[in-house]
Amino acid sequence: MSVKDKNRITAAVIGLVIIVVLIFVKKFAEGKIDSVESLQRYVLTFGIFAPLVLVFLQALQVVIPVLPGFLGCAVGALMFGPMGGFWCNYIGISVGSIIAYFLARKYGMDIILLMFPKKEYDKWSMKIKKSRSYGVFLFIATLLPLFPDDFLCYFSGLLKMEKKKFIWIILLGKPWCILAYSYAFGLI
Repeated sequence: MSVKDKNRITAAVIGLVIIVVLIFVKKFAEGKIDSVESLQRYVLTFGIFAPLVLVFLQALQVVIPVLPGFLGCAVGALMFGPMGGFWCNYIGISVGSIIAYFLARKYGMDIILLMFPKKEYDKWSMKIKKSRSYGVFLFIATLLPLFPDDFLCYFSGLLKMEKKKFIWIILLGKPWCILAYSYAFGLI
């Protein structure tokens, strides 16, 4: 494959991503994506690309925390079954978590305050300062539902936590809660 062909493919992929994001943002802003059913209808409009769109949206919802992650988990399980939904959600959420970590490393406190209220930063930084081992705390937080995982991924980047350690915590900790969500929603 020539460089020109690779550039065309890259441009097409970037263009598709931009279109998906713009349509999603527009529908979300208009209040048309506000439930499992409405998100499911949106994802289904992409036909055979629906699983890739769900992966992308799950990554996006970590990087730009607007929707709760369990909403995508429900959509994935209902559309693709517990295991298909699990893989879409796990890949998307893990990729988004890693992106958030690297964004915080690059942009520092500015991006944290852009994404989250200072009050939330202050609350969690106090709790984390009391923690004897942040790595253990982060691992446990990724295992359990209802923790502010998105915030903790950004916060980990601020702490300059070693990147390999962070990635391993995400890859080993994230699947369990996502798997539980996938099977619970798959039973509905």
